[in-house]
Amino acid sequence: MGNLTGRFANATLVRLAEYLSAGYKKGVRPVRDWRQSTMVAIDLMVYSILNVDEKNQVLTTYVWYRQQWVDEFLVWNPEDFDDVKQVSIPSANIWVPDILINEFVDVGKSPDIPYVYVGNRGLVRNYKPIQVVTACSLNIYNFPFDVQNCSLTFQSWLHTINDINISLMRTPEEVRVDKSVFMNQGEWELLHVLSKYKSFSIDGNDHYAEMKFHVVIRRRPLFYTVNLLLPSIFLMVMDIVGFYLPPDSGERVSFKITLLLGYSVFLIIVSDTLPATAIGTPLIGVYFVVCMALLVISLTETVLIVRLVHKQDLQPRVPEWVKYLVLERATAFLCIRSRHQFCPVLSRRSDLAHFRENNMGMVRCNHRSCESTKDSERGLGMTLPARDSAPVLDSILLEVSSIRQFLDKRDECRAIAKEWLQVGYVLDVLLFRVYLVAVLAYSITLGTLWSVWQYA
Repeated sequence: MGNLTGRFANATLVRLAEYLSAGYKKGVRPVRDWRQSTMVAIDLMVYSILNVDEKNQVLTTYVWYRQQWVDEFLVWNPEDFDDVKQVSIPSANIWVPDILINEFVDVGKSPDIPYVYVGNRGLVRNYKPIQVVTACSLNIYNFPFDVQNCSLTFQSWLHTINDINISLMRTPEEVRVDKSVFMNQGEWELLHVLSKYKSFSIDGNDHYAEMKFHVVIRRRPLFYTVNLLLPSIFLMVMDIVGFYLPPDSGERVSFKITLLLGYSVFLIIVSDTLPATAIGTPLIGVYFVVCMALLVISLTETVLIVRLVHKQDLQPRVPEWVKYLVLERATAFLCIRSRHQFCPVLSRRSDLAHFRENNMGMVRCNHRSCESTKDSERGLGMTLPARDSAPVLDSILLEVSSIRQFLDKRDECRAIAKEWLQVGYVLDVLLFRVYLVAVLAYSITLGTLWSVWQYA
């Protein structure tokens, strides 16, 4: 120390550095008794969650890591060095424990902190920020209401517990609730950090010490709820509203097809947003697939009902068992209006027969009146040509009979079509209610599951 000359003659820190480095062996564990293990106290504070890669099962975090230990060879008397009680020296010049994170999969972009603080009693404090890229088993089944638990295991890679032991700088409860430095404005929310000490052995002889930190984070689902769930719910609501369109018109089919195409485009847009892994599918993906299946079922039901109620000239009559099951039992079960109130035209078939009898009577009366008119004309001395009497009247009656048969056939076809229309309306109400119950049950089930997972 007395050989310092020139500009370093009165430099206390230079004299102290020369004193500490004189004869120091950084490759040797700094203890005087080799039987005594070096206790390394560590601490961890999560600063930010940078990235969660579900496909590659990788978590990227930014943490503040602290460790401290006692170096028995870095001790001095502060009175000999102007009361200097601590000094910063390069970490490359002293012994540093080989404590690493077992889950490391990539080198992060961490700033290089080349110095450590050393106290006059040999306490070495190595504080540094680290960008940690670690492997983590990510469970995306509950996306976007998922909670992830990723561990960071600190362990000496070579030294056994007889050489290096690990402890916590703070209590486990303080580590658990500490969120003072966490940036709480991102997608992920830090719930807590759990710590656990463990001693293990690989071959049964040598034991190693490890300190494991469990970083528990939860995703904020608002963004995904607004951009994924709500549009899907709106489209499903519009599909339910589409059942109020008349089933005997083609507008409902066009409306359902438009909804199906719109939902297909929506799935293409959100496919890049959903996380993808090789071992599982998130529940929201199953939800989208089931919604698509419900839209297809709704379209199929609409096509069948439209085909059923569409008027066909050669359509057969409604079978009696269909009338009994659909028009009587189903209407009573579904609390639909009675058959006569539902289609009053069908209840007036007796009126149609009465109308036919009246028309036939009118024709007969008109025929007799014509005959009586001819007799009166003969009595008055008026004669009609024979060729203008019977043949003309027969042709007129033949034309009237043809028209009547055509009208009767048309009325019969209309009655058949109205019966099928009534059956179609009842079946449409039945299938709509079944579809509505299925959609409601599915929605309540998913909502309950997501709520339980979110607040568990």
